[in-house]
Amino acid sequence: MITALILVPLAGSLFVSAARPNHARGIALGFNALTAILAFILWRNFDATAAGLQLIERHAWIPAIGAEYLVGLDGLSLLLVLLTSLIIPFAFFVQPAGRGFCALMLLMQSALYGTFTAQNFVLWFLFYEMSLIPAFLLIKIWGGENRDHAATKFFVYTFLGSVAMLLSFLGIYFGKGTFDFAALADLGKHGLLSGNVAWLAFAGIFLGLAVKVPLFPFHTWLPDAYETAPTGVSMVLTGVLSKMGVYGFVRLLLPLFPNEIKILGPWLLALAVCSIVFASLAAWAQRDLKRMIAYLSINHLGYCMLGLFAVTATAARPSIEMQAALSGVFLQIFNHGITAAALFYYVGLLEQRRGLRGINDFGGLMQRTPLLCGWMSVAMFSSLGLPGLNGFIGEFLIFKGSFALAASFTAVAVIGLLVTAIAFARAMQALFSGPLAESCSAFPDLVRSEKLVVVPITLLMFAIGIAPQFVLNIFNTTVVQMARLFA
Repeated sequence: MITALILVPLAGSLFVSAARPNHARGIALGFNALTAILAFILWRNFDATAAGLQLIERHAWIPAIGAEYLVGLDGLSLLLVLLTSLIIPFAFFVQPAGRGFCALMLLMQSALYGTFTAQNFVLWFLFYEMSLIPAFLLIKIWGGENRDHAATKFFVYTFLGSVAMLLSFLGIYFGKGTFDFAALADLGKHGLLSGNVAWLAFAGIFLGLAVKVPLFPFHTWLPDAYETAPTGVSMVLTGVLSKMGVYGFVRLLLPLFPNEIKILGPWLLALAVCSIVFASLAAWAQRDLKRMIAYLSINHLGYCMLGLFAVTATAARPSIEMQAALSGVFLQIFNHGITAAALFYYVGLLEQRRGLRGINDFGGLMQRTPLLCGWMSVAMFSSLGLPGLNGFIGEFLIFKGSFALAASFTAVAVIGLLVTAIAFARAMQALFSGPLAESCSAFPDLVRSEKLVVVPITLLMFAIGIAPQFVLNIFNTTVVQMARLFA
């Protein structure tokens, strides 16, 4: 079933490539509907009360180097599969798309499914790198101004990080003779490697994943890439692709190097706090809406890293606080994917209507487009963590757990919440309030096709904010298992 999930978008990209240009998006959406059905079947067959991997598929692949075709799901993997199945079709609705665009998006979707389900490093790295090529081409071909610079910067950063990670895993393989994640995690409990070799392997994997998240100070590629990319691509980059880095920390770095994490704990927590505070301050200073949301994406992923490092960098026994922080991290991964993608979608709608996306290019939109302003406000309030919306639950759980485990760092990180609220309040005042700008006097409000996209995603924000248990149930058992492992 997991293999089918990976292969369906791959087959879809081939069908799209051979289709007529005006049929491309319809075919792509058809294959997305099929993958959504497969993802739902996986969810139905997944036993949320059982620990460990489920629905495992294992086949011999390259036995000479210990590489297997090994895929499986735990709660976190399933959560990210569901998120991918939501965000990719959401992005297809944003803009007209030809054959090349749709084929590359489907190829990236296949790579994402593989990344979130592979349990052997060689297979995982293949899918991980497979996602880099379509993302680079989507930015370089369909991006806006300065797309060549942004695409090259994105490729260089992520490629160098990937090379460092590959060299580290080769060192681990020569030392331990396996690429299997579960076997390496068992070895990691008592020290995977020793001496300088362990620190070199840790540094390589940390660098590769820190660039992908991105974590301060490895984040400088992100604002350029998100600003330049087409709106649909920006939605996928922030909604799903950035989660590969956080997922890698949970699946690779933290179980394999618990001793190194504890030694560097204060420094790692400081990096997470810098990501939260500095990114929110940078967002406050922006005048371009896409660039503002890009920096706020770094800010919100910083909350995830704060929760992870608070759990793993402090010497503590498994506790309610550890489980709360991990649950908050997993839920924040899902919530941020939905909310950030929605914000980019709204900015795309404004840019379609005005041709510009600067904060000062609009004014008084509430008088002309009350529906657009109202629904966009909900996404903004969700991003800043208003109670009753999905963003609040994840952030509350992260801070609840992190305050008990790393109080001083968490206290500083709270500044990011305040600055984020100020940035959104300033944007809402400039966009929605005041006299109607003359250039916006002919703006149309949301049309039927746009409402069909906006309403379901907004209802999901409310559903998670009011009754989050249906999402928490997916990974509760995984959280308990990981809390024991990390302790």
